[in-house]
Amino acid sequence: MTTSPVDRAADQFVTALAHWRVERGMSKKQLAARMGFDPSYVSHVEGRRHKPTEDFARRAEAVLGAGGLIWQRFQEYDELRHARGVALHRDPPVPVQWLPPGTGLIVEHEIAELVYTEGAYRCRVTRALYNAGAEPVSRYLMKITVDRYPHDPAGSNRHHREHPLTFEELDLEAHAGEGDAIERMQWRVKLDRDASKEIWLLFANERGQFPLYPGDRTTIQYAYTVGEEKWGQWFQRAVRLPTRRLTVRLDFPIDFDPQVWGVETSLAAEAPVRSPLERHNEDDRAVFEWSTDQPTLNARYRLEWRFRGIGAPRYDEFAPNGAHPRKSQQLRGIGIVQRGSDLLRQRARHFQLPREESSARETVEALLGSLTRLEELHDFSKGVGLAAPQIGRSVAAAVVRPAELDASPIVLLNPRIVGESLERDEQYEGCLSFFDYRGLVQRPLRIDVEHARYDGTRMITTFDRAMARLVAHEIDHLEGRLYVDRMHAESNLVPVANYHQTGRPWAY
Repeated sequence: MTTSPVDRAADQFVTALAHWRVERGMSKKQLAARMGFDPSYVSHVEGRRHKPTEDFARRAEAVLGAGGLIWQRFQEYDELRHARGVALHRDPPVPVQWLPPGTGLIVEHEIAELVYTEGAYRCRVTRALYNAGAEPVSRYLMKITVDRYPHDPAGSNRHHREHPLTFEELDLEAHAGEGDAIERMQWRVKLDRDASKEIWLLFANERGQFPLYPGDRTTIQYAYTVGEEKWGQWFQRAVRLPTRRLTVRLDFPIDFDPQVWGVETSLAAEAPVRSPLERHNEDDRAVFEWSTDQPTLNARYRLEWRFRGIGAPRYDEFAPNGAHPRKSQQLRGIGIVQRGSDLLRQRARHFQLPREESSARETVEALLGSLTRLEELHDFSKGVGLAAPQIGRSVAAAVVRPAELDASPIVLLNPRIVGESLERDEQYEGCLSFFDYRGLVQRPLRIDVEHARYDGTRMITTFDRAMARLVAHEIDHLEGRLYVDRMHAESNLVPVANYHQTGRPWAY
């Protein structure tokens, strides 16, 4: 028995809803209560006895914090059902500011600014707060974390053990209120570690307490300083409270010739921030600014940079053993998802062709654009491939460029290996999502791959030797597998600094 696209989309919505409900440890009745619905309503939706509405989807996403997945599945379902004329009228619009019952503090606008001046970074965060709960708020938790070498955890941990962050150097100050009603906030330490601090900012000082009561608003601002020898080249904001708008601003000397990019990490994926950073110059300063509305709860937004100007601080000035920046840092900077992201462990969704032809073409264009940027960073003498999950898209598309520089990239849509030779060989492979190491991997010397054209027709292409290895590597990505999964148990990864075959093609 076949099902319609609308039914399949509804099933996918229900599957996402049930998955995240279980992930959050809630029963159907508990979720319904948090969403403000009748106790049996979630059960009816999951049982397909009630159709999901926009109101229901928004509330489920807000309560479960699914990284936007529940809302995305509803939108896919909603578009299909209206395209097929299943419903005559759309659901009435739902206020986007709906919050689950019992929501406490929310951030109406956060402005986080990082300024470099004379060997130190000064961070200043301003938050407009609203108490949407039922109890007065008497304290606010802030966190300070440094990571001098984010792509070298062992080196970073060693560095911060030897050079711990101290409260004396932070020069922390905090205030609440606006205009003539500004009050200094006292603070109390919750956690004190070498590379991180957690601090309660108190709505109190020597003059008394000034709690934020239900229904009231205020603005808090706090600032602290960290030296460049402890602060890595990144600035991250984590969304821990419901937030309506987030603005991040970086302020550097223009002589440093700063280059800045942004990465968004959610429960579902890691990808470049969805809107570009804006830059403007103010006298001798270069100011970068980025904003987003309705950021997803638990998402992290990370701005990274490098300085190219003479006299600017260098990444390796304080690096252990004089280490240089890792290539993976550059790849992350142009939007290549790195090992550790859940997206690289998920099986990519196949395109429904030809219905999704435009989406498939857009994905391939994005892959080719990323491939062009990659070839500006590195000489891929063995050829190079890139799969859609590596640029933050869990769909079955990949591009592979042969070793010959004048060769056109091969496009693979919905590929699967349908045949392979018994003859195999072992070669060292690298991966754009794990670029600082190489590993010895055995693969067949010939594979037969069935893949799709944009019009949905299928074809089979045979690939030999180097191309067979490149294509098989990318198909592994689309199946949620990395090359390290295919290494023998006794094989060891080789740091790229010790790998002596860079710039040479594979030998056969």
